[in-house]
Amino acid sequence: MSTAGQVPGRRKLRLGAVAAAVTTVLTLLCCIGGAGAFFLTELGGDGQDRLTASLACDPAYQVDITGDMPRFAEYGDAQLRNAAVIVKVGQDMGLPARGWVIALATAMQESALRNLANSTVPASLALPHEGVGSDHDSLGLFQQRPGWGSVQQRMTPSYAARKFYEKLLLVKNWQQRPLTVVAQRVQVSAFPDAYAKHEDLAGRIVDALAGGAARTVEIAGKAVCDAAAGARIAASGWTAPIPGGVGSGFRTAERPSHNGVDIAADKETPIHAASAGRVLVARCDPDHSQRRDCDRDGWPGKGGCGWFVDILHAGGYITRYCHMVRRPLVVPGQSVEAGQEIGRSGSSGNSSGPHLHFEVHVDADRSSRGAINPVPFMRDRGAPLDGDT
Repeated sequence: MSTAGQVPGRRKLRLGAVAAAVTTVLTLLCCIGGAGAFFLTELGGDGQDRLTASLACDPAYQVDITGDMPRFAEYGDAQLRNAAVIVKVGQDMGLPARGWVIALATAMQESALRNLANSTVPASLALPHEGVGSDHDSLGLFQQRPGWGSVQQRMTPSYAARKFYEKLLLVKNWQQRPLTVVAQRVQVSAFPDAYAKHEDLAGRIVDALAGGAARTVEIAGKAVCDAAAGARIAASGWTAPIPGGVGSGFRTAERPSHNGVDIAADKETPIHAASAGRVLVARCDPDHSQRRDCDRDGWPGKGGCGWFVDILHAGGYITRYCHMVRRPLVVPGQSVEAGQEIGRSGSSGNSSGPHLHFEVHVDADRSSRGAINPVPFMRDRGAPLDGDT
């Protein structure tokens, strides 16, 4: 269990679809992560309360573009109706839900989901619009330039969405690559990193509009709920880091300083990045005596996280992976894709047996203050940790 501190996170997420606790008690594994705490500010959250995620996951649900829209503090009814059009076009084209999340996040950055005109549009056209942009001759939800179509076409949300999806499909391995990379390949923006900050909210809006679709993964051409693990990535962009079931839980009465969960795994089991991001830390965590001797199995009371990795993801989330068997396969500053192997499970550090200690932090805060319960967080992203899928 991690003993970086016992102070709860400064802001708790409102996460829906919280599963019942796992009833099978696995072999108790003791682990203590002693990773030093420091604060990051880049890719921070949007500062708004998190809204409850969709309680159901129905891959066949068709979005309704004419009915009542869900409520999100960040956007009004007209903007969410534009979002519904984007999702509906993706459904009509038969694209996996991951494409809807990418398209929505892109439009959120380009236009804040408003159908924008510009000063070059002749007043005689009297096109319906929801604001005037200032980016050259770009128009519409995706700020598309003349090569994408006529003025009337680019100002038609369904047309603009279809053109975005058509170009998206030309991007190799677009479902596995980071959202910001894929969006940039389509848009060729002057600010290529700006799309990432919208990914989490885009997934929640897709969930609200389309029956929990951000929690689906494509398996044999069919959308399956809550089955993202290993090489399978949910539409939300997340995957379970390792197969298995949760043993020692998050901040239990017996272990109030356990800032993550322990997932049972044999030694040498591949550990996957839970989502695309950038490696912050990949090193040996010292024990209580400040020795860095992670190249052997640890023991209870030794102290330290062993070989471990921290990854920063879009939205200011950080994931931590402890007790690896040897030096990680990644290095600080490296960009990783969702599902990429970052190391192998082991028992280095303060550990009584092979397993993965997994943490999730918010607000780009690596300290115990930022830690939240990974179980509901991952379940809400279609990548449950309980080994049911």
